[in-house]
Amino acid sequence: MSRVVIVVIDGFGIGAMPDADTQRPGDAAADTLGHLLDQHRATTGRRLSLPTLEALGLGLAHPHPDLPREPSLPVAAGRAALGYPGADTYAGHQTMMGADCGGVTVARLAEHLDAVAVALRANGHGTDRLDGRPLLVVDGRILVHDNLEADPGVNWNVSGCLADVSFADVLRIAQVVRSVAPVARVIAVGGHADAPLPAFVREGALGTVGLDTPASGFYRNGGLAVQHLGAPLDRGRRLPELVAASGVPVMLVGKAAEVLACDAAVRRPAVDTTDVFALTLDALRRAPGTALIVSNVQETDLAGHQQDAPRYAAVLRRTDTGLSTLLPLLSSPGDRLIVTGDHGNDPVIGHACHTREYVPVLIHRPEAVRPDRLPTARTLADVGATAAIALGLGATALGSGTPLLRPAAGSAGVPT
Repeated sequence: MSRVVIVVIDGFGIGAMPDADTQRPGDAAADTLGHLLDQHRATTGRRLSLPTLEALGLGLAHPHPDLPREPSLPVAAGRAALGYPGADTYAGHQTMMGADCGGVTVARLAEHLDAVAVALRANGHGTDRLDGRPLLVVDGRILVHDNLEADPGVNWNVSGCLADVSFADVLRIAQVVRSVAPVARVIAVGGHADAPLPAFVREGALGTVGLDTPASGFYRNGGLAVQHLGAPLDRGRRLPELVAASGVPVMLVGKAAEVLACDAAVRRPAVDTTDVFALTLDALRRAPGTALIVSNVQETDLAGHQQDAPRYAAVLRRTDTGLSTLLPLLSSPGDRLIVTGDHGNDPVIGHACHTREYVPVLIHRPEAVRPDRLPTARTLADVGATAAIALGLGATALGSGTPLLRPAAGSAGVPT
């Protein structure tokens, strides 16, 4: 009887992976958490206080002068390599749930522009190029373009201003694009912009061209609507589907409700961090003796894209408070609170893209008698495998991943 809550702090990196500079040489210096702590002290004269994350072992996962080294809770703490190419929310979540994303194709829209235009015209849509650049204006109002916030060629976006089109219109275009796209995600995005969208089109890295979504005002002006259309993956051995098939309730909260497909799951999408934790807490209170809840804190990632370190710090403090509300309800042997990330998004690195970083793995286990340091996990799939054995699925249930912990004494599952 275990309740497992996985909280993914989106864009919460703790230092560059060895290949972080493959796309951008400067990313070898990426350290989302370290730079955030340094920036906060430099601008305020105080350390950034994160008492719950500190108690959960953040300083053990990422040693820093402003973080206590020793956790005060019975945790296992360490870090994980991403285990997939690039630095992407969709691929990060799929990998974490046990899917193999190693073969995701990286491609600029320019390389497939004609095929996308043909598919759109075959579905009755008009297409034009904007000033001859390699992006499409569909029906005179909706942009199809490279995603400038991820590594070049990982994702494509379909963007529309909701003052001019409905989100349903944007989504219909995105579904056509998805049908011919080779990339990990096609993201339908609707929002309210400060000016007509072409005013915010710019060049990105490695020949990409797209909408500068943070500059457009979509993230500031309210009403943001997003749907992620992922590449086809084998869902038969992913954590949510396997847990649901065993008769255990599955709840997906925040952005996790958008990027994880599981027909049996209860979905509670939200963007505001306070709302995400309110929904997570409500799901936990309603959960029976065994349940899986996966929640995503998105506003950290949005602050990283905006290169807004003070906002990132404020969201991280709200996250810390939210985590403190979950711990009292996860006090039985076998219960797990797992806090991790999906990639980095360094708010002071000098660009608005994700950064390829290790992420923390903080596992609260109330039956333990002391904190432990975990070895570096080779992939985020190890996080999902750890959750799987806590829920009685066995160490090899998922498509990939190796459990980082043995199951609690007396619980189901296969020890590592």
